[in-house]
Amino acid sequence: QLQASGGGLVQAGGSLRLSCAASGRTFSNYHMGWFRQAPGKERDFVAVITRSGGNTYYADSVKDRFTASRDNARNTVYLQMNSLKPEDTAVYYCAADRSAVVGTRFSRYDYWGQGTLVTVSS
Repeated sequence: QLQASGGGLVQAGGSLRLSCAASGRTFSNYHMGWFRQAPGKERDFVAVITRSGGNTYYADSVKDRFTASRDNARNTVYLQMNSLKPEDTAVYYCAADRSAVVGTRFSRYDYWGQGTLVTVSS
């Protein structure tokens, strides 16, 4: 089970940190991804962090503004979002992928959190 939290309303230029707590499985066995879905749009890849936390990959739209991290001892993954823009407004989802190779397609992810809403005002 994945539980995302930390969303809210923030002004453009502000910051938020999302958290995703995992339970029920060996957390360190999974690559952990973040996706987002804006109203009327498809679910898009945002970031992924590998099992050990040694590698991260980002969508071009968030590179240099967002940072994914994880604490395997706490079974939690984070997404630090800085310099937020109105176009970052979306429901953000965390997801777990047990594949051997890290990927960015949402179809490969096995488990999903319920989503947390981020709204960035201009």
